[in-house]
Amino acid sequence: MYLLRYVPLTFTLQCLVAADDASDGVGVSVAARHHWMRKANEALNEVRGTPCPFNAFGSVIVNHTAAGGGGGLGQLVCIGANDVLSGNPTIHGEIAAINNCTAVLADPNGPYRLSGAQLQEAWADLSLYTNAEPCPMCASAIRWAGFKELVFGSDTLSLQGRGWGMISLSAQDLFAYAESLPTETSVLGGVLSNETDVFFGWQFDADADCPEGCQRFGGICQKAGGARRRVAEL
Repeated sequence: MYLLRYVPLTFTLQCLVAADDASDGVGVSVAARHHWMRKANEALNEVRGTPCPFNAFGSVIVNHTAAGGGGGLGQLVCIGANDVLSGNPTIHGEIAAINNCTAVLADPNGPYRLSGAQLQEAWADLSLYTNAEPCPMCASAIRWAGFKELVFGSDTLSLQGRGWGMISLSAQDLFAYAESLPTETSVLGGVLSNETDVFFGWQFDADADCPEGCQRFGGICQKAGGARRRVAEL
């Protein structure tokens, strides 16, 4: 399921400008980092209709380079959420967000109407936020695209410790193999992990808390007040 949205957007090649004094060293405020990581969490409910899908991986793509964009927070371009239950094993949250942005920015009837060449250049102005560290497939896609930044919440080791089966290669280590690519992508991990961890803790631990807005039915976390579903439908 793809969610397309149009957001006023101006691409520039300017360096990031600090929104306030509390920045993370590259000109983006800590408040902005937290804002967008929470939006990555919220993408789950917006795309999947529940804040606690089993595969609770949400992403947002943000433009921090637009002058004055978003009152200093940056501008939202698009969102995505894991949808491997569609049968397509590649639709992780990051891939969904990239696909959505491609559709939005290249839409010939939309406000941006970027050509393929323009879109290839545009990724370098954008930051991808995701509530968990990307797997090697997604990290490779992010690196090939040439995003300005990758920002994630919970790391791979923490997910493995909670019972998730993961490929044991960090995004940072994978990026080290991409030195010959003409672009650079910075990595910032652990952002608001105290809030993202809860989205990945309940699936393999019957005693773990559900994310806010969810409660347990039959041992699984489901949206409070929503129709009860089987695990296979989550």
